[in-house]
Amino acid sequence: MSKIIVYEHRNFKGISREFTSSVPNLVAENFNNCISSLKVIGNPWVVYQHINYNGAQYVYEEGDDPSLERNDLSSSLELVTEDLTNPQITLYEHENYQGRSLVLTTETKLTYGLFNDMASCHKVQRGAWVLYQHPNRKGAQMVARASRDVANYGWFHGRVSHARPLNPGKATIKAEILWGQKKGQTRSITIDSLCGLNHGDHEQSFSTELAKEYEVSFTDRFNFKNSTEIKSGMSFSIDISPIKAEWNLSLSNTFTVENGTSSTRTERKKIQISLPTKIPPHTKLTINVLRKELDVKVPIKMTIQRGSQSSVELGEYRCQAGNSIIAEYKEERI
Repeated sequence: MSKIIVYEHRNFKGISREFTSSVPNLVAENFNNCISSLKVIGNPWVVYQHINYNGAQYVYEEGDDPSLERNDLSSSLELVTEDLTNPQITLYEHENYQGRSLVLTTETKLTYGLFNDMASCHKVQRGAWVLYQHPNRKGAQMVARASRDVANYGWFHGRVSHARPLNPGKATIKAEILWGQKKGQTRSITIDSLCGLNHGDHEQSFSTELAKEYEVSFTDRFNFKNSTEIKSGMSFSIDISPIKAEWNLSLSNTFTVENGTSSTRTERKKIQISLPTKIPPHTKLTINVLRKELDVKVPIKMTIQRGSQSSVELGEYRCQAGNSIIAEYKEERI
C-alpha cells in the first residue's frame, strides 16, 4: 500500500502522522503547516502549500526525506494514483494546444533543444510528470498528470526548462502457491550393490559390511514467463514447507526467488550396510543401494504491486531432490 508518514521536526522527530489516501485539508488533521520531514512508501505524493491542493507544490517519491526544502508550509497532501510505468506527455507552444508540439517519454532537459522556455500548455497521455522552471530540477514546479490537461499555464507560460516522469514505488510481490495443481514423481536408481553366495547344502555364516559415501543433491529453481515484469534484483519468498513435509526432504521452509537464479546444493552422505550373519543354502543374497529421486513442479501465482497498480502472472517452482538413500535386500535360489 502506498503511504506517506509526515513528521513535525526534521530527521523524523516529533509528532508524526501516517496517511494512505489524499488529505485535502491538514487543518482537519491537526497537522497544518508543521511538516519538516517525511517518508514515502509506494507511489509518489504531492505536497501543497494551501488546502484543497492549491499553491506551491512539491513531489516526493519513494524514500526518506529528513529535511524538506520548504518546511512548516504544507496544508494538503495528494497521492499520485496514475499508472507510472509507461509515461508520455505532449508540450505545446501556444495556449489551447496550438502551435508546435513536443512529445516526451523520458526525462529531458529542454535547454539542450529548441523547446526551452517555449511551452504554454500540455496534455499527459500516460503517467505523471514534473515540469521545472530551471534545468536540473530547479525552480518552481508544476505537476502534470493524466486526465488533467492544462490549456493555459498562466504565470508559468514560457518557463519550462526541464521535465521528468515520476517513478512508481518499488514493486512488491505476493506469491500464492497453487498446491492443488502440483505434479510430482519419484523413481529409484541403483547406485551400488553387494552380493553374498551360499552354494552349499547347509546354512552358512556370512558377515561383511559396506561403508561408503554417496553424493546426494537438492536443486530448487523458479521459472518465469518470458515476458515477466519481475526484473533482476527483485526477490520474494515461497513457503515450501508442505513439500518438505510431504516428501520428508531436508530443505529450509522457504525458497527465495530472484529472476535468473536457481539454488543447487550437493553433499555427500555416508551409509553403512551389514549383511545378515546367516545365508540359507543354495541362496544368493543381493543388497542394492538405491537413491530415491523426486521431481516436483508447482505453479505459483504472483501478484505484482506497484503503488496503486497491480498485475498478475504465473511462474513455476521446481524441486529436484536425490537425498534419500536406502538398502534393498533380495534373496534368490541358486
